[in-house]
Amino acid sequence: MDLLIVYLVITAVVALGTGLFIGKTLVAKANKAKELELEEKAKLIIKEAEISAENIKKDKILEAKEKFLKLKSDFEEESNRKKSQLISNENKLRQKEQTLSKEFEKVNRKESDIKSLREKLETQLEVVNKKKVELDKFNQQKVSILEKISNLTADDAREQLVESMKVEAESKASSFIKDIIEEAKLTATKEAKKIVVETIQRTATEHAIENCVSIFNIESDDIKGKIIGREGRNIRALEAATGVEIIVDDTPEAIIISGFDPVRREIARLSLHRLVVDGRIHPARIEEIVAKTKKNIEEEIVETGERTAIDLGIHGLHPELIKMVGRMRFRSSYGQNLLQHSREVANLCATMASEIGMNPKQAKRAGLLHDIGKVWPEEPEKPHAILGMDLAKKYKEHPIVCNAIGAHHDEIEMTSLISPIVQACDAVSGARPGARREIMESYIKRLKELEELALSFDGVNKCYAIQAGRELRVMVDADTVKDDRAGQLSFDISQKIEKDMQYPGQIKVTVIREMRSVAYAK
Repeated sequence: MDLLIVYLVITAVVALGTGLFIGKTLVAKANKAKELELEEKAKLIIKEAEISAENIKKDKILEAKEKFLKLKSDFEEESNRKKSQLISNENKLRQKEQTLSKEFEKVNRKESDIKSLREKLETQLEVVNKKKVELDKFNQQKVSILEKISNLTADDAREQLVESMKVEAESKASSFIKDIIEEAKLTATKEAKKIVVETIQRTATEHAIENCVSIFNIESDDIKGKIIGREGRNIRALEAATGVEIIVDDTPEAIIISGFDPVRREIARLSLHRLVVDGRIHPARIEEIVAKTKKNIEEEIVETGERTAIDLGIHGLHPELIKMVGRMRFRSSYGQNLLQHSREVANLCATMASEIGMNPKQAKRAGLLHDIGKVWPEEPEKPHAILGMDLAKKYKEHPIVCNAIGAHHDEIEMTSLISPIVQACDAVSGARPGARREIMESYIKRLKELEELALSFDGVNKCYAIQAGRELRVMVDADTVKDDRAGQLSFDISQKIEKDMQYPGQIKVTVIREMRSVAYAK
């Protein structure tokens, strides 16, 4: 029994050892198979990575080649353009050299002509000197003969002749001077009126209709809600960005933009147009659109200034002055557009300067820049004429132009004939009927003040302001105001108007004295 148990134990041990060996062998084979499989997968991944890297490498090489070819073509195109530009500049320089050589030849010919003429004149001068000596000798002989005949020396005879002719000459000269003065007054007045009338007739003008509001038209009233936004955030953002007041009321298919600055109104109008077309209306988009519009407006201002200078034939303006000329488009004076007014004054000045033999280009330049001080953004406490003169001096304008700008409202003394021309043309442009207008309340107030001022004089019965306040007709009492007093009264009223009131252009004061005799047949 014991042997059987021992045998069983030995058998179990041997079986267990054999099982462990077989299991270990199987595990080793399984692990080796897995390793081989993993190695195959790793090789496959490496191969795919190499293929992908090769493809990426080829794509990058092709992309680099394309970029190189594009840069090469751009470079060649730029080189060709610069080469053609250089050839064009060389041709222009060659033409200028030919022109200068021709002018130089002309100068040399003129110089030789002048030399020959000088020699001729010197020869003739010698002949004249000889004849003068002979004439002096003859005159001395004649004077000695006359002295013997008249028993008077030449000095005594000269004194008597001078005294006898002096009285006659004084009387004739006084009457002659009086006639000349009267004729000159009549001629000067006639010629001045002729020049002014011809200048006005030859210059086209436009009437201004500027105001302090702009109307933005919309297709439907549904857009108003988008513009206002939730709790009004869109309209508040737009007003804060542009500095104007946006009025959205019951006006059908319209939004009112209110503001005293025309540039801000234009920026708001264009921004609204872009926002409505785009459809995306929210505060961030509003700020972006307004910033772009401001930039576009600045570019438009420069373009307007350059186009104005080209249209008028004015060259060499400083870029800052060109920018100020462009800003005039968005400014108005008494309702008259400042750019149109300045263009009109420039054309009037050129025409008037040509009529009286002055430099028309210089007059046109002064006329265009005469109100340049009104658009200076800093707006210091200076009259716009003085400010405009300082700006013109700063940007190296001609002293005559600077004086014309500063003197067109009599702030400084006029030093050239261009200055009164600019002053007169400024008054002509502003005094055209319909050229300027004011706010209705201030307009009515000014007319009432004008009539009350005339009624404050003794002898005035009635007074009417007509022609939009440009003429004042005064009816006086014929018993208290005589004919000679009527002329003085019109002068006194005009002086008081100049002293006490502010107005555009000029006001004509007409005093009417009417004598009526009334009787009744019974």
